Amino acid sequence: MKKNSYGKILAISLILLVIFSATGFQNSGNLVLFLLGVALLVFAFRSKAKESPQEALPSLTKKREEAYLASGMSPREITLFRETLNQAKQQIDQLQQNIHVNTKLKAIDLRHDTLRAAKGLFKALVKEPTRLHEANHFLYTHLPNMVDLTNKYIEINNHEVKSRETYEKMEESIQIIDQLASLITSDYQQFVSDDLEELDIELSIAKQSLKRDNTYNQTDSQK
Repeated sequence: MKKNSYGKILAISLILLVIFSATGFQNSGNLVLFLLGVALLVFAFRSKAKESPQEALPSLTKKREEAYLASGMSPREITLFRETLNQAKQQIDQLQQNIHVNTKLKAIDLRHDTLRAAKGLFKALVKEPTRLHEANHFLYTHLPNMVDLTNKYIEINNHEVKSRETYEKMEESIQIIDQLASLITSDYQQFVSDDLEELDIELSIAKQSLKRDNTYNQTDSQK
């Protein structure tokens, strides 16, 4: 624990000591309560110290804030959006690290293009923040589960000795990871499906235009 944590524990312990001294340690019950209180304080501060701090949100530029507000987002929605994407970025970075250190995870990524899909969906959300709700499955289920499972898989894979049951669990984990990878790719494809439909329309119009031009040129050459 850091020095300031010890200071806080000492200060609170002194307060408890004063309170119990005022009533007097007339029986062993009061003493037990006092010691229990100190023990709980130590445990609480140690648990807090072990928590991995989430990366701080990057500063919000005035231009970006104005763009969010212009899109109809409230200050609360802006904060939620930025916190959600900040967490998603950390998860994508962790997933990338996990994939790069394990051959089976690399194979899954190559098969489904999972990282590209995750990064692509992240970029798409940055461009269209009001569509955050459309990526709920990706942000709150598929991506975090993928990161948790790959973390655990790598941890178990690094064990020096593995039992038959361990190998079976690892194989089962790989199958689930493969399914999650496919779902993440589907999340991206579904999110950009409107863009693909627009492209199909533009291609259709372009083909019709080319067909008319070719017909006109053939008719003109026959004159």
